[in-house]
Amino acid sequence: MMMILSALLFSISSCLDNVVVGMAYGIKKIKIGIIANLIIAVVTTTGTFLSMSLGMYISKFLPQSVSNILGAGIIVILGIYFVIQSIIKFTHNTNSKELALNDLSEMFVYAENSDFDKSGDIDIKEAFILAFGLTFNNVGAGIAASITGVNIYLTVISTFIISILTIIFGESIGKNVLGKFLGKYAPLIAGILLIILGFIEMFN
Repeated sequence: MMMILSALLFSISSCLDNVVVGMAYGIKKIKIGIIANLIIAVVTTTGTFLSMSLGMYISKFLPQSVSNILGAGIIVILGIYFVIQSIIKFTHNTNSKELALNDLSEMFVYAENSDFDKSGDIDIKEAFILAFGLTFNNVGAGIAASITGVNIYLTVISTFIISILTIIFGESIGKNVLGKFLGKYAPLIAGILLIILGFIEMFN
């Protein structure tokens, strides 16, 4: 049960940005089609698999007690980093330079700029660029999660499914109250989920 919970916590935290992306693109009437959504899911999942595979390789050279504490500690630190960055943005009204730390207002600009041909939908090339941006900031958490023992196969499967669902979910709730809340606080929520995951793995 804890293995499933850890995999879900990691996947949800890493895919919360997808909700913001879906909302921003939906409100701007830029369509993320089925193919583009699948590309985002495949790239995100591949990034998760590769980073967690690297974490598994690193863990072979560490005693289990050390790898568990080290991996969990890194996850908690990453979570705290996301939380602090979110608080700084709220208090100083600054924009993030990282796609994975963007809130809804910042994603509006990104959505318009990423539709290079101004076609009103995301083509294959644009989907790959968007997917790599979403994946890049999850690499560190993937390595740390794998080092601490989060199941790679459960995480990969849940990441693929949740990635697709969160894009669709984001597009569907863009203009309601829940959408505005998630759009503003998604980076903060992602950080909190990583902190929870880190502590679960630390004492598991």
